[in-house]
Amino acid sequence: MKKTVIYFHSLSSPWAYMGGPRFHALIKKHDLDVVVRPTRIVQPNGGIPLLSRPDARRRYHEVELERWRKRLNMPLVLRPRYYPTDNQFSARMVIAADKLGWNALALSHALLHALWSEEKDVRDPAVRVAVANSLGLDGAKLLAMQDTPEIMSAWKGSEEEAAKYGVFGTPTYVYKDTLFWGQDRLEFLDEALSA
Repeated sequence: MKKTVIYFHSLSSPWAYMGGPRFHALIKKHDLDVVVRPTRIVQPNGGIPLLSRPDARRRYHEVELERWRKRLNMPLVLRPRYYPTDNQFSARMVIAADKLGWNALALSHALLHALWSEEKDVRDPAVRVAVANSLGLDGAKLLAMQDTPEIMSAWKGSEEEAAKYGVFGTPTYVYKDTLFWGQDRLEFLDEALSA
């Protein structure tokens, strides 16, 4: 029987971006079934948006980004032009792709790459459509779906599910009701999946 991981992630998170390739490797290694759940930081559970954090924490955030981009050898702009951003538009396109049975994880990573590596404004519908099209997906169809009642309901449901699980930050991987918060916990997730 396939193992299932619920993947809560923000479509503006640099950590979801940096964890993407290694999470994809785990999916392949363990032949995982992934439940894709784009969400935001869950403030009622203790999540604190970056701009709400004290200066010292914001500065340290950048130090950690620099460390991890070097360690993972990933292209990442420390202060991308369009960050922070409103991630809901990208998230709803990813949800639409998932509903259609398309590769929502690839779309997630490509949108994060556009934001963090290419400094593109993912709030711009044309940017999101172009990113989807570059993957061979029908970006116009995803854009048309993103504001439908079904997708809006799924977006709200994803946030409610994140709150229920106790998610506060992203990415958070849930396996057997156990939370693994942060791309730096992927080794622990791998161990749990291998047990």
